[in-house]
Amino acid sequence: MNSYRSALTLMRIPFSIYLMPIFWFALSTVVDYEVWRAVAVFLILHLLVYPASNGYNSYYDRDEGSIGGLKHPPKVTQQLMHLVLLFDMLAVVLGIVLSPLFGALVALYLLISKAYSYEGIRLKKYPVLSTFVVTFFQGAFTYVMVQVGIGLSLAEVLQTPNVWFALVSTLFLCGSYPLTQIYQHKEDSRRGDRTLSLILGVKGTYLFAAISLALGSALLLYLYFTTDQVRNIFIFLIFTAPILYFFTGWMMRAQKDLRVVNYENTMQMNKISSLCISLAFISIIVARVYL
Repeated sequence: MNSYRSALTLMRIPFSIYLMPIFWFALSTVVDYEVWRAVAVFLILHLLVYPASNGYNSYYDRDEGSIGGLKHPPKVTQQLMHLVLLFDMLAVVLGIVLSPLFGALVALYLLISKAYSYEGIRLKKYPVLSTFVVTFFQGAFTYVMVQVGIGLSLAEVLQTPNVWFALVSTLFLCGSYPLTQIYQHKEDSRRGDRTLSLILGVKGTYLFAAISLALGSALLLYLYFTTDQVRNIFIFLIFTAPILYFFTGWMMRAQKDLRVVNYENTMQMNKISSLCISLAFISIIVARVYL
């Protein structure tokens, strides 16, 4: 029983909160949908799909140091793979029940996430390719997946300006993804994983993140402006101001002392950005309904 408890810990279900912004973003750009479908999509993604991906990654990485959401991860056991396969099966089956296309997209997401970690493929070893795969599938692909899950057809999802909103989600992930690797350079070097952050170095990672996040924000604000959603511009800027404040301060402190480039500050950055961006898009949804 303790083995399964440790395995469940490695699934890192609470860590799924860091991927919530894409879900709320996808909902915020849709005018009409059934709430029960949105709730079902949320539960499938955040309680099954993301934890299954986390668990599979932990199974093959067997990290000895801190990982996202766990400062001291327990030892990996075979029970972890049992839970991963169970979560995979439940996610795909429930996804198909909701929508055959949604179920197919969930299955594809799970397969790609396994290619990222599986020792026979291990996309994680290739910095540019792995960055593209992660930011596309956790960004634009997930954006599309959410909207398909709540009832939109693929043709509706792929219309403009919706595809540009999907691109925004990938740019945001492109900014945050290398930051999640910034404190793991020694661990990644030990395993032979040449991550993008490792290649860029600490200063390069901060710069890359700043440029990607700035491009994503600029494109989003432009889309809001050209689609007569000026109110959303103010909502987004107000709620994301704490992210800019923390990120800028963290980056400046790192120029003087690399010891601040650690697990604690990385997780703090993740928490602030996830919460603030989620609140921004939730506020946009609420404002559209009640104002």
